[in-house]
Amino acid sequence: MMGCWILNESLSIILVLSWLGVNLYLFINTFYWYEEEESFLYTRVILGSTLAWARASAVCLNFNCMLILLPVSRNLISFMRGTSACFRGPWRRQLDKNLKFHKLVAYGIVINATIHVGAHLFNLEHYYWSQSPEAEGLVAALSKLGDTPNETYLNPIRTFHTNTITELLTTIAGITGLLISLALILIMTSSTEFIRQVSYELFWYTHHVFIIFFIGLAIHGAGRIVRGQTPESLLLHNITLCRDHPEEWQVRCPVPQFSGKEPSAWKWVLGPMVLYACERIIRFWRFQQEVIITKVVSHPSGVLELRMKKRDFKMAPGQYVLIQCPSISTLEWHPFTLTSAPQEDFFSVHIRAAGDWTEALCKAFGVEGQPLKEPWSLPRLAVDGPFGAALTDVFHYRVSMCIAAGIGVTPFAALLKSIWYQCCEAQTQCKLNKVYFYWICRDPGAFEWFADLLLALETKMSEQGKAHFLSYHIFLTGWDENQAFHIALHWDENADVITGLRQKTYYGRPNWNHEFQQVAFSHPSSNIGVFFCGPKALSKILQKMCRVYSSADPRGVHFYYNRESF
Repeated sequence: MMGCWILNESLSIILVLSWLGVNLYLFINTFYWYEEEESFLYTRVILGSTLAWARASAVCLNFNCMLILLPVSRNLISFMRGTSACFRGPWRRQLDKNLKFHKLVAYGIVINATIHVGAHLFNLEHYYWSQSPEAEGLVAALSKLGDTPNETYLNPIRTFHTNTITELLTTIAGITGLLISLALILIMTSSTEFIRQVSYELFWYTHHVFIIFFIGLAIHGAGRIVRGQTPESLLLHNITLCRDHPEEWQVRCPVPQFSGKEPSAWKWVLGPMVLYACERIIRFWRFQQEVIITKVVSHPSGVLELRMKKRDFKMAPGQYVLIQCPSISTLEWHPFTLTSAPQEDFFSVHIRAAGDWTEALCKAFGVEGQPLKEPWSLPRLAVDGPFGAALTDVFHYRVSMCIAAGIGVTPFAALLKSIWYQCCEAQTQCKLNKVYFYWICRDPGAFEWFADLLLALETKMSEQGKAHFLSYHIFLTGWDENQAFHIALHWDENADVITGLRQKTYYGRPNWNHEFQQVAFSHPSSNIGVFFCGPKALSKILQKMCRVYSSADPRGVHFYYNRESF
């Protein structure tokens, strides 16, 4: 019962293993090059194998820094999703894991940065010790180079009495290395799930320290602190003959000459930085475009609906936009799923007050007891997008299971509205012919704003003779004694007491084993898309259900899991 789930997971594993393979190849290849390269033989005499550790980790660090911006280039992802014939089926679903890959690459950066910093700390200690009175022979001779005219130094620590920390912080490599390390620590510590939940604004602002990180990375190698023998010197200074007789340098052997390795980090990151700069230019251009707010609706449970218009705005069900309110913050952009259908002459979002920024926005527009303002008096909004998301694939299946938890229902509003409009157009042919919709919610008041849409859809489907098309299941997980008494009192009525719909509300949590069994039994030999928006814990359960109830037989039923994420 593993089926096509194996194919999807196999592709993910292949991509991760490919990334790991490239990292390992770059690390091992660079490590052995610096361990064996003749021009760095004298450098290895002082530093030992930590030279290779520092340089190998630096190459892997550059590689991962080249990748880190690509998964968060939203316009690039949307372009690949919408126009490339290469990204279909299982490959297309890999695009929905862009944030997972972004995090994976970030871990790669942290690991390689840690190795790089650690190796250079050992290098610094080796440089310092080689200037000590205890140093002798070839090590001492190499460290003294550069004290007389016509010599180039190999050891950047010039005397044993030098304060290595002070010396380090007077170099380009030292200053930029410190800035890069501090920026990376700040970015990683503020990216934890706890920080994002407690203060998304803190996460947002500190993440923009990446600008300092990349600028520092691009110029970090300009100091050329790691030095090797020049090609000209290698021709004149025979290492095999001269390395054992440093006291005869300038007599039998010319003094070896050294230079720093040319910086290369900028070559790795220039392309992605230009691409990301183009992303920001597109965002700035969209920021300048006028957004007209046509209607503001305050729904129960602190949900604000904004209806807007924008010139040449085209969308598909399931897409999302980034919204900025300059009067609240000139830097913050927050993602919100579009809840309108493409057939409507406006686009809308539903926003729940769940943080500092959203609370300020709801207050500015008026919710829960505050007087709603006229459109002309409302704060200005900027909109970037729309961008593609996993839900845009829902029409690619004959059967789809749409599962929402709490405010996670918003992505499915656009989908259900689009289905409603397609039902109105008799000539429209749609591959999708069955939708199972599940909504799990704790607060009965939250159902109110969405129940009208379900009621209209329920009525229209019945009129068109397509009552079987949509099967919806609403689960209420929280209620008090008064509500329970009221529910019991009106249980026998035709309309549900909570939603007003014909389909009764379920109380408690769904039995997912039962639900998946029923769907699999009703649709044998079908490819079924499972689309979810909600918390991570439930996502893991649904992912497991898709794996368990997908058939190993290619002719059997297969569940394809898709999670909405921004």
